[in-house]
Amino acid sequence: MNNFNPIIEWLQWFLSFENLKSILLYNENQPLIFTQLFFWGFFTIVLAIYSIVYKKNTLRNLFLLLVSLFFYYKTSGLFITTLLFSTIIDYNIGKKVHRTTNELTRKLLVGSSIFINLFVLCYFKYAYFFTDSYNSIFNSNIHVFNHFAHFVNTISGTHFTVDKILLPVGISFYTFQTISYTVDIYRKQITPVKNFVDFSFYVSFFPQLVAGPIVRASEFIPQIYQPYRLTQHQFGLALFWIINGLIKKIVIGDYIAVNFIDRIFQNPTMYTGFENLLALYGYSLQVYADFSGYTDIAIGIALLLGFTLPMNFNSPYKAKNVGEFWKRWHMSLSTWLRDYLYIPLGGNRVGSWGTWITGLIILTVLILLSGKMFVLYVALWIVLLLVFLSIWIKSFRNWLTTNINLLITMLLGGLWHGASWNFVIWGGLNGLGLMIYKLWKKISPYEKYNNLLATGFKVFITLTFITFTRIWFRAADFESTKLILNQIYSNFGFELIGNILSSYKLVFSITLLGFIIHWLPEKTKIWYREKFIESPAYAKVLISVATVILIYQAMSSELQAFIYFQF
Repeated sequence: MNNFNPIIEWLQWFLSFENLKSILLYNENQPLIFTQLFFWGFFTIVLAIYSIVYKKNTLRNLFLLLVSLFFYYKTSGLFITTLLFSTIIDYNIGKKVHRTTNELTRKLLVGSSIFINLFVLCYFKYAYFFTDSYNSIFNSNIHVFNHFAHFVNTISGTHFTVDKILLPVGISFYTFQTISYTVDIYRKQITPVKNFVDFSFYVSFFPQLVAGPIVRASEFIPQIYQPYRLTQHQFGLALFWIINGLIKKIVIGDYIAVNFIDRIFQNPTMYTGFENLLALYGYSLQVYADFSGYTDIAIGIALLLGFTLPMNFNSPYKAKNVGEFWKRWHMSLSTWLRDYLYIPLGGNRVGSWGTWITGLIILTVLILLSGKMFVLYVALWIVLLLVFLSIWIKSFRNWLTTNINLLITMLLGGLWHGASWNFVIWGGLNGLGLMIYKLWKKISPYEKYNNLLATGFKVFITLTFITFTRIWFRAADFESTKLILNQIYSNFGFELIGNILSSYKLVFSITLLGFIIHWLPEKTKIWYREKFIESPAYAKVLISVATVILIYQAMSSELQAFIYFQF
């Protein structure tokens, strides 16, 4: 009987009301994320039940939908209602767009889908920005009021605060997915899903729900109707991606962040310019390890469930120019912006009415960001100057019309991350970088050379430019960016470089190792990935156990949330 005591005690703990409540109910201090042990216990139970239902597609999809909704509830609480709202709206609009033959009606329907989705997104992401800007410009004292929380309190008797608007996790990602669904139906590239359960499953599939990759309906929905399939090779590949992602996130990204990068950005003036510079390069590695690590885990989990998600990163720091970098970085967002914004605006051919309307909207946002009326006057003079130069100088007009859409796309990409001058500058600098490279490659004497030295030089220059722009991406505010730049410029601390390298030798060693692994030839990465996949079961178990031990040793006392959860 004594042999069963641990099992009985565990069951008693699990079935106790308080513990069961903590498992089932949302706790804002304990979101359900991939780096928690609780998640892997949850996923083990999911797989156990899945092994019973996976052969019947309808039952499988319904089960995974319920699992996904529970996952999002545990991650974001009652914000699950915004997910359901977007799902219901776009499911019904998609059906109506498909059935309607009148072109004007179809345009109005797809336009309403875009408007509703962007309105909800803007409410949660930009309410403070618009309110503060209005108060600043008109010297008023309007306060933010959370109508969503007020509505929930009214119907459910809860007591959520109504003077603060929180951002639902993953809203930018699933909003873009639902928009692309209705637009693709309008373009007649896809047909609507068979039923509401299938569409809800597509929108809420939990591995990629809160931080991407952004999955197109044309890529995912056909998989819903296919029978479950998981070969031995796919199982090994899924396990490899999960292990790879956890190492990226915790062993590399979190470790260098907690032990070096976060300290520098919190108090840049307390450290030398050399330390600030290394923190910037370290942050470039951290944000990659963090975000691509999440994607790797998501791809692995989805593959175990029988679904293939698109690749989101392709060794971006191997890029030899800014254009190539954005083809390798956050590829699902880059291609989304290309297909649903850049090309519809006219691409690199010509500016359209949409270009100028979108430019006017961005200009309005920038004026609101400044909170100053004089910015409006400066903007008007700049617009008049551009119009004048375009009329009188044909070459300038051609250059402007073929590049304006690129700049607008990058500015909107910056605003997608948040309404602040830092994100605007970050997006604008990347847009300018793309525009300047298009000119430079026509006259560059180095463009034709691809030997090791030339390639290394191009990669270093590109990485340095991307790292430089990330000052505005990472810093808390515009003032912090100035402090960092000032430290690098005026207080570099050459005489302390030896002591600094010695003091942070483990952090810098891990950072260097991370970059070296990243820069390994693709054939080398494929080689060790295939070696792991083809290894016997006991070797996979040993590697998995070793990974868990390594993660446990590297893990900080407080788990770091994935960076892109805030977007």
